[in-house]
Amino acid sequence: MAREFTYRGYTIAQIVGMPMDEFIRLLPSRQRRSLLRGLTPEQRSLFERIRKAKMLMAKGKKVVIRTHCRDMIILPEMVGLTISVHNGKEYVSVEVLPEMIGKYLGEFSITCGKVTHGAPGLKATRSSMFVPLK
Repeated sequence: MAREFTYRGYTIAQIVGMPMDEFIRLLPSRQRRSLLRGLTPEQRSLFERIRKAKMLMAKGKKVVIRTHCRDMIILPEMVGLTISVHNGKEYVSVEVLPEMIGKYLGEFSITCGKVTHGAPGLKATRSSMFVPLK
């Protein structure tokens, strides 16, 4: 039996139907303070594109939004969308799920990758040129 997702005791349907002021009161303090101070112009632009994408998805089109705005807080309106978030090098596709509400977009687009070094002597630089090969 699958459990229904709830955020602080409210189902996703209740949260989507809630006025924004009421929803903001449910968020953790950092996100609440950020939203109460208002959206930056970049966040406002992204939010408008999200609303347009929701309208297109209702018509049956698949929409992917690309953004550099990593500090945008995931709101209930974004659930179900695919947002490509820039990580400094490329865009990482993020499918927004209900469990992500209240988190930042940047948390799902990791900026640093795993470093793998070659063996010494292979692809030699000047300093490792004289390391004896096995």
